Amino acid sequence: MKILIVSSRNSGKIAPFIQEQGDALSRSGVTIAYFPIVGKGIWGYLKNRTRLLSVLSDFQPDLIHAHYGLSGLLANMQRSVPVITTYHGSDINDKRIYLFSRLNMFLSAYNIFVSEKNRKMSGQNTRQSLIPCGVNTDLFIIKDQAGARKCLNLELNKKYILFSGAFANPVKNFVLANAAVSLLEDVKLIELVAYTREEVALLLNAVDVMLMTSLSEGSPQIIKEAMACNCPIVSVPVGDVEDVIGYTPGCFIATYEPTDIAAKLRQVLQSGKRTEGRNRVLTMGLDGDTIASKIQDIYKRLITDKQSHRG
Repeated sequence: MKILIVSSRNSGKIAPFIQEQGDALSRSGVTIAYFPIVGKGIWGYLKNRTRLLSVLSDFQPDLIHAHYGLSGLLANMQRSVPVITTYHGSDINDKRIYLFSRLNMFLSAYNIFVSEKNRKMSGQNTRQSLIPCGVNTDLFIIKDQAGARKCLNLELNKKYILFSGAFANPVKNFVLANAAVSLLEDVKLIELVAYTREEVALLLNAVDVMLMTSLSEGSPQIIKEAMACNCPIVSVPVGDVEDVIGYTPGCFIATYEPTDIAAKLRQVLQSGKRTEGRNRVLTMGLDGDTIASKIQDIYKRLITDKQSHRG
């Protein structure tokens, strides 16, 4: 089984959660190759078509698995290889991109949504499944907090809050996070930017709580990764966060009010306890290998359909 993964590389690399999903599929016996897209906006994506056709001719995949709506639209600019598209949130939530995603849903042989909210918003009722991206539970593991802090040169006795993204990213809503944290005393808010995957895993063990105040999300990986490390979470009700954390003690859903967020952060910080989030991640089947198995089942079904139509 040969699968070509089509995804943006505008950040300089394939997104870690896409790479990790590809790695899990490779471990299960799927032959994976990547087609990295360079270019922004609909025309920037479609300019990659000639190069894509050349790669398809050389690699001869059974299927294309595109990540994000615009990647899928590029992949569907040929009709010889069936396309599966995974939508990660911004391609559904952003009105400027949503129409292109809707067109791509019609063209794709199959569509995968990472959250129930986005699946409902899509209006797609056939040829679709809900499959979040899985967590690399070999990397995101429970570690000693003091040891993790020493590795990251963090103070042993200080209170640390990890913000869910870059301060400069308007979707992550740093203004709200900063307003909430300013109501607390003697805490430091850490910006999640420019860290390696290994360092992120250490951070989630080192900090006291992870904070998400985003205006929009699909199925944020950092929430599942925090759960896998038993890191407490305070988040606004965005994406599938409520579904993922459920009733896990030490994890809280807050309103978009700074005072409510601050109160829940204070509760976590005063408790000083870790969570049992990892058990929930495993029970829900959100580990990378379980998710890869579900995706591989879809691959097999589509390949069988493709062969039967040829026959």
